[in-house]
Amino acid sequence: MEKHILQERIINEVDLIPSEKLPEVYDILHFFRVGLMRSRADDTEILSFAGCWKDMPDEKFNSFTEDVKSRRRQAFLDRKR
Repeated sequence: MEKHILQERIINEVDLIPSEKLPEVYDILHFFRVGLMRSRADDTEILSFAGCWKDMPDEKFNSFTEDVKSRRRQAFLDRKR
């Protein structure tokens, strides 16, 4: 669906909401938008770590990944108990 059509539909829906409920609708929309902005910032921060292990020798990297797998298995086993 095209953006302007969807915006019109949203505006029409908002027009049907009682005035006393509009602050709640605003809060929902505002926090949704802020959450989207944060999510994008988090993606950028996470991607900044891309390739940080590229210089690690294969032996150390393999040992590291096995350690991570082991810790994850243990963490999930502990939750089930």
